[in-house]
Amino acid sequence: MTLILGRKIGMTQFFAEDGTVFGCTVLEAGPCTVMQVRTPERDGYHALQWGFEDVKESRANKPQRAQAATLSVAPKRFLREQRLAAAPEQAVGDVVKADAFAEGDLVDVTGTTKGRGFAGTIKRHGFARGPKTHGSMNYRRPGSIGCSAYPGRVFKGKRMSGHFGAKRHTTKNLQVVKVDAERGLLFVRGAVPGHRGSFVQIQTARTGVKKG
Repeated sequence: MTLILGRKIGMTQFFAEDGTVFGCTVLEAGPCTVMQVRTPERDGYHALQWGFEDVKESRANKPQRAQAATLSVAPKRFLREQRLAAAPEQAVGDVVKADAFAEGDLVDVTGTTKGRGFAGTIKRHGFARGPKTHGSMNYRRPGSIGCSAYPGRVFKGKRMSGHFGAKRHTTKNLQVVKVDAERGLLFVRGAVPGHRGSFVQIQTARTGVKKG
């Protein structure tokens, strides 16, 4: 399984060879540096720690600066681990770029959804509104939220108004339609979570089921 860190550039249109056009997302993928290799003898499991996007030393803490100094690289803004079932082929200091993926590959993209602040039930959960006419007092209200005598309380998890968005979300089985290795870009069919410029995590699809 291939894992790479990057940023969402934005969306555009993509014209296929048969003339069809569809929306796709442009992702900046890598370059990512192997900052650490986890071993069962020392850590109890196999894993790779990836680092993405250089940051000033003044913006990094002391352990991050020391780790980067041993590799003769700049401290990284984002660090993520990739669990592995066996010992990895990569070593500390190796770099992975966008060309780790090829056209036609299926990927899972993880990001943080856009934050929409405090929202009502219609916007947050898709509730239906009440009638606008005949003196209706239930236009955008959520309605009844609990029982009367028994159990006499509101159940946990009730869909109500509240904070909407700004959560970790994964969009699965997106097809890579183009790889621009020179500029380090991946063109992925469909939309991915997050606003323009947000941090994303791209990895080989776990299920590998192509969407229609």
